[in-house]
Amino acid sequence: MSRAQPTSAPAAIRRSVLPGGLRVVTEHVPGVRSASVGLWVGVGSRDEKPSVAGAAHFLEHLLFKSTPTRTAASIAQEMDAVGGELNAFTSKEHTCFYAHVLDEHARAAIDLVADVVLRGRCAGGDVETERDVVLEEIAMRDDDHEDLLADAFMTALYGDHPIGRPVIGSIDSVSSMTRTQVHSFHTRRYVPERMVLVVAGNVRHADVVAQARDSFAGHLSPERVVAGPRRRSLRPPATRSGLELISRDTEQAHLLLGVPTPGIDDRDRHALAVLNAAIGGGLSSRLFQQIREERGLAYSVYSSVDTYTDTGAFSLYAGCSPERLAEVATVGMAVLGDVAENGITDEECARAQGSLRGSLLLGLEDTQSRMHRIGMAEIDTGTHRSVNHALRQIDAVRPARVAAVARHILAATPAVAVVGPYRRVRDLPRSVRALVG
Repeated sequence: MSRAQPTSAPAAIRRSVLPGGLRVVTEHVPGVRSASVGLWVGVGSRDEKPSVAGAAHFLEHLLFKSTPTRTAASIAQEMDAVGGELNAFTSKEHTCFYAHVLDEHARAAIDLVADVVLRGRCAGGDVETERDVVLEEIAMRDDDHEDLLADAFMTALYGDHPIGRPVIGSIDSVSSMTRTQVHSFHTRRYVPERMVLVVAGNVRHADVVAQARDSFAGHLSPERVVAGPRRRSLRPPATRSGLELISRDTEQAHLLLGVPTPGIDDRDRHALAVLNAAIGGGLSSRLFQQIREERGLAYSVYSSVDTYTDTGAFSLYAGCSPERLAEVATVGMAVLGDVAENGITDEECARAQGSLRGSLLLGLEDTQSRMHRIGMAEIDTGTHRSVNHALRQIDAVRPARVAAVARHILAATPAVAVVGPYRRVRDLPRSVRALVG
């Protein structure tokens, strides 16, 4: 038997749990001709031991190579024949394999994605081929200064905790990972009770459930009828106020500094979103106005929030000429200090709320965005709320609550990462080194 969706779910979203714990969630989107299929797995780089760092990302590549009934070529041909898109991504806490097709091909897309994730062979020759591909991807990451900086910042904030390690792994871990290790990681962790099948588009829930039963045949053990629990931590990972420097002969210095935040269930998450939008979320934000518009210190400057089950990070990024790094850091910290002390104005709060509302609604214009939204909701919280509910939560935020969140979060000593033409930490401007005490 399958279990129906919770009554709190929006009418267009339906949820069932199949024997074996597989969750099936659909959203009917009338008036479209597409369907977006996503098979979400509650496994990411956070689940890896140091010896297999990068295994989840490695598998993201490897599982597309072959199954018992499909080759890499036939997988590609099936998608190309219907004009579809097939891809995947890996994050700290989950992995998603997805396809975007015409609605008439949704059943075939479900079968293909399920076959890849459940029955990908991890053949020895494929492991060696994809190892080289992943090593090339690491080299590309090292050439992308913002991506490299983001990984360095997480290390500065979380140290050697899995949250602090790059999703992609390292040259050493990827080079030394054996086929046995990768295959074991796959078979032990990629199981139905940790999976969510999400389909958004012109589809019927009953049809998706029926296809899921067929595609997961042999993997839905009747003895295990309850979906796996949400990821939980006994306590949030420890953070530190570290300083990471990656020396590169670049024309610009790239700076990322930030502080830890609470996890995804925090009651002030909407106030934090408003705070982020006001500080560095757009052209009218304080960072953009004071660093770029008023002083011309940097072309790119913004803030962002990353959120995980039990922790997160608020960060400020700027790219500038090396001789301006000290001033950029000083002005950026002054902006954060002023908000921590005085909060934001009513006008800033209203603009930030308008920005968040617009981003939320514009993000629902296509089935891929909807699939991503409900997939994240299911795998992170196990609950589904309407868009109107989210809009009400944003509108309910008051400047006083944003000020309280700012005082709490921004009082911490920041972690700092820099990519630029500095050989040693002591070559950095004194004001940058002083940020971490």
